[in-house]
Amino acid sequence: MIEGSIQIALTLVIVLGSTSIFGRYMAQVYQQQSTILDPIFNKIERLIYNLIGISNQQDMTGWQYAKAILYSNIVMGCLIFFILINQAWLPLNPTKIGSMTWDTALHTTISFITNTNQQHYSGETYLSYGSQIWGLGYLMFTSAATGLAVGIAFIRGLTGRPLGNFYVDLIRSITRILLPISIIGAILLMIAGVPETLAAPAVFPTLENPNISQAIARGPVAHFEIIKELGENGGGFFAINSAHPLENPNGFSNLIEIIAMLSIPTSLIYTYGIFANNRKQAWLVYSMVGIIFIIFIIITAIGEYNGNPAINAILGSTQPNLEGKEIRFGWAQSTLFTVSTTATMCGAINSLIDSFMPNGGFVTFANMFLQIIWGGQGTGTAYLFAYLILTVFATGLMVGRTPEFLGRKIEKREVVLASFLILLVHPIAIMIPAAITLAFPEQLAGISNPGFHGFAQVLYEYTSAAANNGSGLEGLGDSQPAPLAIAMGAKPTITALWWNLSTSFSLLAGRYIPIIGLLLLADSISRKPAVPFTTGTLRTDTGLFTSVTAGVIIILGALTFFPVLAFGPIGEAFWIAKGIG
Repeated sequence: MIEGSIQIALTLVIVLGSTSIFGRYMAQVYQQQSTILDPIFNKIERLIYNLIGISNQQDMTGWQYAKAILYSNIVMGCLIFFILINQAWLPLNPTKIGSMTWDTALHTTISFITNTNQQHYSGETYLSYGSQIWGLGYLMFTSAATGLAVGIAFIRGLTGRPLGNFYVDLIRSITRILLPISIIGAILLMIAGVPETLAAPAVFPTLENPNISQAIARGPVAHFEIIKELGENGGGFFAINSAHPLENPNGFSNLIEIIAMLSIPTSLIYTYGIFANNRKQAWLVYSMVGIIFIIFIIITAIGEYNGNPAINAILGSTQPNLEGKEIRFGWAQSTLFTVSTTATMCGAINSLIDSFMPNGGFVTFANMFLQIIWGGQGTGTAYLFAYLILTVFATGLMVGRTPEFLGRKIEKREVVLASFLILLVHPIAIMIPAAITLAFPEQLAGISNPGFHGFAQVLYEYTSAAANNGSGLEGLGDSQPAPLAIAMGAKPTITALWWNLSTSFSLLAGRYIPIIGLLLLADSISRKPAVPFTTGTLRTDTGLFTSVTAGVIIILGALTFFPVLAFGPIGEAFWIAKGIG
């Protein structure tokens, strides 16, 4: 217990120590101040601006910014869909993998372009190296950069600045942040033992019978792995993701991946503090989120360390829950990785979330329901300050003070937009398709577990899609047969078709509706004149206000999602406690 707790604590100390350094650097990038990478990328960026016909001084309105995102994402999506359905004859296909079914290709394209990377396929048997590199790897950079651009545009608007230019923010996010760190991270992962090769799978005779051969999948994994974590993408090169020894071979690689996951969402709060010229508020908000994050780690760790009471009764002693976990990581690093991956909307896994105790199931759901602990790439920070806007309005009305945030009045339009984003879009994208699926459990759901856990499986899939997380409890019939199986006569299934199409709805609704709302909200605030600070102004950079914000977040989350949690992990916890499970 002590050793595992120390491992978790040291990792979090490293993340905390890097927050101000990385946050300050990102502020310099997005304020177009001088950075160490200017000699390398200034000329490259100017060339790109000239090729696409934009000026880095062209500011956009909220609608213009949103339309630029939608248009560019549609073009990128069409390109990647073409690659996936034609991979059989495209280069870099040493294992001669055929093309995906149209519905799996569509779901995969939407999933990766929305920064979700929900996988209804197994990478080793469904995708060529070319599809992984040109298709999914490309979207890992652009979708993460899109989220960062939205986050920084929201921060600009919140602090009274023009929103900026989407294409400039997209390009600078890649060239100044994602690409340089990914190069360094990929080298470190290769040193740790992660492969980076275009060679075909390695074939060896088995120990049991030298006449029987086994093919060991490999590929250009290292560069894919680092952007998977850094960009909060989460999609694995292999089916079992970061639990695979070639994606995450040891404790050192596991540490790199956790830090990569947490680095941008945590540091972006400090970046906000620089833009707002209010580092005090940034640290208060950071502390609020950090405390909830640590509480969630503790809740999950207690469940995993104490294990399953039914198994402990058989063994006659208390043993950690190691089902579905890699022994090289154990209960502690599996707990930290899982809480981090659902907190940051990354979705990568180094253990099977389906095997976690109900404590862990509750926390993973809570992270994706709230979306601000620490939240997705860029958008999580925006959601967080949307909660602050709601809190300003509510507390201002209660104490009779003017609802203002950073010197700008919070009025009907801002409250409607913030409420719509937080209280309506996310639940609708989850509850409606989940209700339809559960109404036809045999025809549509493909549930592999009965009772509370089967309900949680379905709810988790749509929650993960709507939150743009991508992880899953697994066990659902959501995958069409592999290309080789289809070539041998296997038929696509209605269940997998339903999952591909219905989760695509949740993916799109959970990504683009909130993005549009956030940009309109930021645009509305940026156009308001600054009002002078008076004795009647409600201060938002105090411990009291931050505590009230935490209460508002928890209350709104509980009121919205507690009923479904009661039918999922909470019900399962009581079920296990009674000795049934």
